Amino acid sequence: MKKIFVLITVLSISFLTGYSQNVGGSGHNLIGQDLNTITTAVPFLMVAPDSRGAALGDMGAATSADVNSQHYNPAKYVFSDNKIGFSLSYSPWLRKLVNDINLMYLSMYWKVTDNDALAFSLRYFSLGDIAFTDINGQSMGDQRPNEFAIDLTYSRKLIEQLSLAITPRFIYSNLTSNQFVEGQETQAGMAGAADISLFYQQSFAGKRLHNHTLRAGLCISNIGNKMSYSSGTLRRDFLPTNLKLGVSYTMHFNEHHSLMLGVEANKLLVPTPPEYEKDTNGRIVYGPDNTPVIAHGKNPDVSVAQGIFQSFADAPGGSLEEFREVNWSLGAEYNYRNLLFVRAGYFFEHPTKGNRQFITLGAGIHYSIFGLDVSYLFTVDQHHPLENTLSFTLTFDFISFDKQKISTQGRIQMN
Repeated sequence: MKKIFVLITVLSISFLTGYSQNVGGSGHNLIGQDLNTITTAVPFLMVAPDSRGAALGDMGAATSADVNSQHYNPAKYVFSDNKIGFSLSYSPWLRKLVNDINLMYLSMYWKVTDNDALAFSLRYFSLGDIAFTDINGQSMGDQRPNEFAIDLTYSRKLIEQLSLAITPRFIYSNLTSNQFVEGQETQAGMAGAADISLFYQQSFAGKRLHNHTLRAGLCISNIGNKMSYSSGTLRRDFLPTNLKLGVSYTMHFNEHHSLMLGVEANKLLVPTPPEYEKDTNGRIVYGPDNTPVIAHGKNPDVSVAQGIFQSFADAPGGSLEEFREVNWSLGAEYNYRNLLFVRAGYFFEHPTKGNRQFITLGAGIHYSIFGLDVSYLFTVDQHHPLENTLSFTLTFDFISFDKQKISTQGRIQMN
């Protein structure tokens, strides 16, 4: 039976980033509280891939439309002022630990009419060079584990202020290069998923202000089948199905200056690990059917649909623990003539659910069709591996050459 060093490495990376964690259920203690984090497959899908969203504390469900709306809320695309755009983002990941883990993101959109938009994105996550060894520590060669996701979007205005988007997605995760684990040959994990999102935007004329805009967004992402890395009996893990709900308010002080303030809540729609019954020696008690006996919480081995609904009321700690599973993002963006942008944000995850807490800063320069955005992350915990994370995004936004045509095609008929 062979053991693969890459599995330990991948799980360690997942634990340290806080996006895919498994500390063995409740019972571990942090500042007097029980840790009970939620484990999912392909946690790279939850990482903010672009610099603007990263600089706003991973917020983006209710911000103004941009090229990278695909990750946060693709329903925003129909509210874009431009017709065509694409972007390329790059983020060195966990540079405090290793120097060859990278996240790359390509996104593009086409506003077909004033009320319809299409979009595409490719997300690629490389885990760098990892050495495979057998149980005796003998080298089995080096590999480059990687994961990627490809998705498409159709977005449509339902009314003048409200839009809807559907985003099917293909996910591929190759972490083990078909090596053997516990006597079983592993394989690349594959899954299909989809997002559904809504976006609301309403502008108002103010007395003192030039005008102001209210935006609200909702997105349920990564609704799809469980993923397995073996055709045998190894476990199948939930995708990181996630609910995003946000609101933002933009104040235009005059034709040159504006300020956006926003808040967003995120919650994984995945079953929470229960608290299992233990004997006097601290070992888990098994029932007659050879399954662990649950003391508090609910059985996490359920279907995807049941897991989504169950996730709102299955925490062993009750409603208080459910509330702790909500992550919060706060963001602010100053805009000078759509030329210079300065951003700041804050992300909070409860200590018992992963303890990611960081402050983000960023800036952007946009001129004509080109834009360059940069973000930087400060963690509250100075020893956290996410500390000093940088990301870069290069964007190209093309203004329509025939605005009259695009404004009349596909016009919504109002009764």
